[in-house]
Amino acid sequence: MSTFGAYFRLIRVGWILVREGVISALPSEGLPPSISLAKSFVSLFARSRAMAIARSDRLAQAVERLGPSYVKIGQFLATRPDVVGVEFANDLSQLQDRMAFFPVAAAKANIEASLGRPMSELYASFGDPIAAASIAQVHPAEVETPEGRKKVAVKIVRPGVRQRFAHDIEAMYLVAHMQERFLPFSRRLRPVEVTKTLEQTTKVEMDLRLEAAA
Repeated sequence: MSTFGAYFRLIRVGWILVREGVISALPSEGLPPSISLAKSFVSLFARSRAMAIARSDRLAQAVERLGPSYVKIGQFLATRPDVVGVEFANDLSQLQDRMAFFPVAAAKANIEASLGRPMSELYASFGDPIAAASIAQVHPAEVETPEGRKKVAVKIVRPGVRQRFAHDIEAMYLVAHMQERFLPFSRRLRPVEVTKTLEQTTKVEMDLRLEAAA
């Protein structure tokens, strides 16, 4: 994805954070006067309904609009109060990793494309999803074994989530580089290294072969 695309995605993220009142809730202490002034200005565009609810609820609404990869990003940042501050880390820790189910037809198509065999050859039965998170969802199924049918759980990565996360992490890298450039006091937090750690841990989580091996 081009740098232009990363800027475009960053603008979209910023607009959603503004509209949901997240930017206005950020602490102003330690910010340069120009950035503090800009924060006050963009806060005027926050939805009045968003300003009437708790900060943690604003975050939850913003993340829901941004999509599943931002749930994972938010949960990761919840473990880094040194980066986002203790109060925001507490708010982010309340994010629920529960997402809407994606269609069963898409799940089956994903399985057949990955394994190169039709569902009828792979499973004796394949049920509707029973759990869904930001990265994948789980289906109950049965497989034929020499001892008879065996119940299994089938975990399927969300369609397009890998590509979307790759795009979103590019925007995160852009933010990290801008932070190091324009906010020198934040360099001690090593935002680029934090983003790299997020990228690596999420890629591991999206590789279901590792989970299966465990």
